[in-house]
Amino acid sequence: MRERTLLEDGINSLKSLEGGLEDALTLIELGEIEGDVATEDEGLAQLRTIKTEAERRQVEAMLSGEADGNDAYVEIHSGAGGTESCDWARILYRMYGRWGERRKFKVEIVEETSGDEAGIKGATLLIKGHNAYGWLKTESGVHRLVRISPFDSNARRHTSFASVWVYPVIDDRIVVDIKESDCRIDTYRSSGAGGQHVNTTDSAVRITHNPTGIVVACQNGRSQHQNKAMAWDMLRARIYEMELKKREEKANAEAAAKTEIGWGHQIRSYVLQPYQMVKDLRTGHTSQSPSDVLDGDIDDFVEASLSHRISGKANETIEDVD
Repeated sequence: MRERTLLEDGINSLKSLEGGLEDALTLIELGEIEGDVATEDEGLAQLRTIKTEAERRQVEAMLSGEADGNDAYVEIHSGAGGTESCDWARILYRMYGRWGERRKFKVEIVEETSGDEAGIKGATLLIKGHNAYGWLKTESGVHRLVRISPFDSNARRHTSFASVWVYPVIDDRIVVDIKESDCRIDTYRSSGAGGQHVNTTDSAVRITHNPTGIVVACQNGRSQHQNKAMAWDMLRARIYEMELKKREEKANAEAAAKTEIGWGHQIRSYVLQPYQMVKDLRTGHTSQSPSDVLDGDIDDFVEASLSHRISGKANETIEDVD
């Protein structure tokens, strides 16, 4: 049924584009024959809309990777910058949540660790929707923020870093065997709201996979059993995503995306002062409206990075913004 729904969506979108193109061309022809500039402009406006939709569908059609159609985990961690960095991690956390809501995806909080003074030290979101992983997979990397810190009484400009790590939710079609003897399982009390039971029992679960050093945690469920099941799913997804990365690096001779959360490793810079600009350092794509980007309007950046990745072109050297 899921495959049928996707096929129907693809066919209907193609028919819609074809119908819209015919209508737009008819309007333009009528406008030219009758000398009606308004009708002609309406047809041209429809053509521009169709072009944008066709380009979006073209990128979407290229999401044919093994796990591109799956749901996605988005893991965010604060980096260099202390309280300022924790606040920046919280802003990114909201940005990806808003992006999911814009696309009518279901966004769930899996785990969240609050900062000492403000923001978050780390959090994991589960974004459920068709091609969620395919759309977000190029968001993995270090994100940099430059702004006048609201936590600095001298109103000085600060630079903060946070890392984003995206990996797919694996389903029954993908089998990942993990030996329980290779893992360490820790339980602890959940933080934040959740009621008496959640806050007074060791319901939160953290699993460490010793051979790879991968650590996953879940505290969203109401019981230790639920959190443990979710944590195992997350661990399998992380190991599977790591294997996908290995294959990709071997085929394309690319460097690993996950690096030190600091200078020289960022994939995107968000500058709020002294000027306003968001710039992707891999593709060169920019936006002069950081407020819109931080409110979840990241589709242009996502599509540019996907097109850049799919094209197979070598990364060009792009100067960073100050």
